[in-house]
Amino acid sequence: MKKKIENTIHKKVNDLQHRQNAEGSWSFCFENSVMTDAYMIILLRSLEVDEEELVGRLVNRLWKVQSREGTWKLFDDEKEGNLSSTIEAYFALLFSGLVEKEDKRLEKAQRFIEKKGGIHGAHSITKFMLAIHGQYDWRHLLPVPIEFLMIPKQFPLNFWDFSSYARAHLAPLLLLKDQGFSLKSNSIPQIQHLSRTPHEVRYSARELKLFSKINEGLQSLISIPTLLHQQARQFAQQYMLQRIEPDGTYLSYFSTTFYMIYSLLALGYKKSDPIIVKAMSGLKEMASETKKGIHIQNSPSTVWDTALISYSLQEAGVDAREHSIEKAVEYLLKKQHFRYGDWAMESRAKPGGWGFSKSNSIHPDVDDTTAALRAITYSAAEKPLVRQSWDRGIEWTLGMQNREGGWPAFEKNKTKGILTSFPMDGAEAAAIDPSTPDLTGRALEFLGNRAGLTMDHPQVKRGVQWLKLMQKDDGSWYGRWGVCYIYGTWAAITGMKATGVPSSDKHIQKAKAWLESIQHKDGGWGESCYSDQEKTYVPLSYSTPSQTAWALESLICIEDKPTPAIDLGIMALLEFMNGEADDSSKTYPTGVGLPGNFYIHYHSYQWIWPLITLSRYKEKYS
Repeated sequence: MKKKIENTIHKKVNDLQHRQNAEGSWSFCFENSVMTDAYMIILLRSLEVDEEELVGRLVNRLWKVQSREGTWKLFDDEKEGNLSSTIEAYFALLFSGLVEKEDKRLEKAQRFIEKKGGIHGAHSITKFMLAIHGQYDWRHLLPVPIEFLMIPKQFPLNFWDFSSYARAHLAPLLLLKDQGFSLKSNSIPQIQHLSRTPHEVRYSARELKLFSKINEGLQSLISIPTLLHQQARQFAQQYMLQRIEPDGTYLSYFSTTFYMIYSLLALGYKKSDPIIVKAMSGLKEMASETKKGIHIQNSPSTVWDTALISYSLQEAGVDAREHSIEKAVEYLLKKQHFRYGDWAMESRAKPGGWGFSKSNSIHPDVDDTTAALRAITYSAAEKPLVRQSWDRGIEWTLGMQNREGGWPAFEKNKTKGILTSFPMDGAEAAAIDPSTPDLTGRALEFLGNRAGLTMDHPQVKRGVQWLKLMQKDDGSWYGRWGVCYIYGTWAAITGMKATGVPSSDKHIQKAKAWLESIQHKDGGWGESCYSDQEKTYVPLSYSTPSQTAWALESLICIEDKPTPAIDLGIMALLEFMNGEADDSSKTYPTGVGLPGNFYIHYHSYQWIWPLITLSRYKEKYS
């Protein structure tokens, strides 16, 4: 097996080096749900942009990913189909003008939509899109006045308490709702017949408490009512425009840019306005080729992939002075942030983080930052300029720790639980940016293994203590940004081990037992996206490369010598890496954007994590 491991590592290293771009980066597809493909068709038709070839290719891809039952799914084992995805694809295909309403495939989709209760059962984001096109009543959406944006930061509840992701969507959506904006065009498909009359909306006690807090803040502003409404609209507009990246997109996301464009139209911007034209250009740059056709990524993962791949190559034995690594480091250094963003409201650190996509310059996050720092660590030891970037990145990472000891994604201390009752689907996950076990474990793994910090360091000690408190009764940890309990448990174990927690620790032993108990008969591990929705581990019927690698790396860092579970897992991993089959196991989404609504198949993951895990096995046990 030793020879097979060495040969596999050698082959994958060569393959990855050949796939590197001239600028030093790697570009793998960040494949998400059909929402972005459908919304791109809708946007191109709404703006009357002459992009017939692109529309045709997106239509072809939508057909290719439709299920036999006529639905569209978020993940392979989703029962029947996803209502929101099916509505989005159905509307986009009709809007394309390239599909007849009587098409049997569309009729299947329509029957599913009707069976599932029609448009009222869809996700809020889907309903907003339909309201913009006159297919849903704004009265049923977002019962919060736009003046909410003007409540001062010192009040107990205000716009700035939301996570950056939520704020980025709220600004355009509140503008659109305030205007009751509805695009008028004869080419817009009419699907109101799929919208049943909703039941009378009944708000929960938590929602009513939230509205009460918002009203308290609004009451404080009543002294200037005539100006307030106009100021709020102006604020929303400026909030978006100040966060447009050099490529024209709003914070480098497709979804935020989509709603920004419509909100600007609502404010009177022409379809030909340079800001809208540039935004469209940036969105088209998010296109990526897949085996099933062209796909619009919600946020291309170039920085993330480049950081992880260059790190994985170095873990596999590629010297930091080799050309491929030097080029990658050079690229990553250019992508480090030197501008203050919204994160600076709570952190005193200087800019020094990294973002997810290549166009991101003001919206860094902890996970991308530690990934980039891992990739430049060896270079930092030899090159003073790289060392400066490395030091700055560590300072930024430490400056992002939350009060209770864990790490968030984008901004610290955005943890007001009442906001999870905000009247939008997904608010429980998107409205706040709390510490998560996966981000905390990943931060600790870097600080321990690469920065040499141990439990003697007060911030590391607090991080480990917080992690131990977050362990589930069965021994696992919940992972917010990956699927799901395997991901969180891997991050927690490797993070604690890196900072000096011994393998004999009861938390690690409990986690080890849990991982071994869920190993599949084929030696691998596989977990369903349903885990993320049900908040309990749900097995997948087959194993996946990334989840197998995460579980194995966890066991390898605990055990002094190979165990039967480890050796069986390594054989499964080798089978994944050397097998020719391109089946569901390699395309199943193991990344999470928004629980219950947005899952990600990182095309890079079947390379990165198995390569790191095989390298760990070889290094420790050879």
